[in-house]
Amino acid sequence: MADSASTNTDYLKVAAETDQELFGISELALEFNVSTRAIRFYENKGLLSPRRVNGHRIFTKRDRARLALILRARSIGYSLGEISHYLDLYGHSGSGQQEQLKYLIERTAETIADLENRKAMIEQTLSELKAINAEARRCIKEQRSA
Repeated sequence: MADSASTNTDYLKVAAETDQELFGISELALEFNVSTRAIRFYENKGLLSPRRVNGHRIFTKRDRARLALILRARSIGYSLGEISHYLDLYGHSGSGQQEQLKYLIERTAETIADLENRKAMIEQTLSELKAINAEARRCIKEQRSA
């Protein structure tokens, strides 16, 4: 592996060439509170495409934004396949942004409907459990007073 000074020089060269703020894998892991292994996993799945400088992963603002989106989508239950499809719709230059937004609207509407149904089922179950609990308490109270 290259020495630290050489790596910093190469890192700065890439930053100057791209005219962008760049991030190392450890920086992103710390910022998003995920492991470097998780970031490499998303890279292996084709969701992230960092540049390499002397064997080190160099992430752009675009990569950082994609990671934020990936983690948000995972936190609300979307599969890697769904996330990949969503990211692919954007295209390289953002030409698919309208398709991406339509997909997002459709997919979130489906998720909202599903969660609303689950919420109704949970509320019904809670109501039934509360009634059972109250009845059991009433029975115990009656037995004690008899």
